[in-house]
Amino acid sequence: MPNFDVAFAALINDLDQRKMLDSTLIMVSSEFGRTPKVNKDAGRDHWPRVFSVVLAGGGIKRGMIYGSSDATGGEPNSDPMCVEDLSATLYHQIGVDPDKRLIAPGNRPIDIVRGGKVVREILA
Repeated sequence: MPNFDVAFAALINDLDQRKMLDSTLIMVSSEFGRTPKVNKDAGRDHWPRVFSVVLAGGGIKRGMIYGSSDATGGEPNSDPMCVEDLSATLYHQIGVDPDKRLIAPGNRPIDIVRGGKVVREILA
């Protein structure tokens, strides 16, 4: 992580200095969180209940933390944001209507985001 921290900070600083940060949306995430407890093989399994995402630029408020987990990182504690809400917010910020439906082959409608809402508290 130290190498990532240096590179990520340099990216943010560079975009900010060039006045490009507000028009560039950056997201760092993983596919899942990890279980709050170590398993029998000294590892941690996938855990979709709590995970972290870093957002920067693109109209996201600077320097804020949104939401929290309980003391063990096992369950959401305050302001939980589901994947659908995160997706709706990201699509909104890049100019895509998250409520739009696409039509798949066979004239089958597909939601871009099913049931998510834009989390306006994190928007600048």
